[in-house]
Amino acid sequence: MKPKRIMLVRHGQSQGNEDALNYETIPDYALNLTELGHSQAIQAGQEILERIGSETVQAYISPYYRTRQTHEGIATVLKGALKGSKEDPRIREQDWGHLRHPDDSRLLRIERNQYSLFYYRMKDGESGADVYDRVSVFFETMYRDFNKESFPDNVLIVTHGMTLRIFLMRWLHWTVEEFEALDNPDNCQVIVMEQDEQGKYQLIEPLKLR
Repeated sequence: MKPKRIMLVRHGQSQGNEDALNYETIPDYALNLTELGHSQAIQAGQEILERIGSETVQAYISPYYRTRQTHEGIATVLKGALKGSKEDPRIREQDWGHLRHPDDSRLLRIERNQYSLFYYRMKDGESGADVYDRVSVFFETMYRDFNKESFPDNVLIVTHGMTLRIFLMRWLHWTVEEFEALDNPDNCQVIVMEQDEQGKYQLIEPLKLR
């Protein structure tokens, strides 16, 4: 049985979102949530709980510090409704490869936007297409889990902006152009896909345009 909903959450505000200079000294995976980010995670948990009512949830989490901390905040609200949580590196953020000065990162972003958000590969890092490939393999794990006895009613995926959009691209069969026209969701914005009467998942609210 497929879950009723697949809910995707971008992590809360991180040290990198607050101050880009942190990317020069802190590895991307080790960036923590800010105080605001922790509050956003609690708010996301409350929004999720209001949506699911008495239903249950299975979570999948990027292993980066900020996504784990976001999940922890959500879990304090969901409590017994959260029946399981799995960390999975395949839903981590797009790899940038190593520490960089913010000015270098800004130039990379400009070059990537001029070339292609999806196809441009960071030096020592990944392209959006690389993220697409590993997210596609992650789907196989989810599908196997869906077939397990007593699988929870809903799925929650706590991940990152780029990865979240590529997950939706893969699931909803968006073209590269459709993907590149969309912007990241806000920090801790809850993106919901819900089954319709035909059993197909529909995006409840569209993502904003870039």
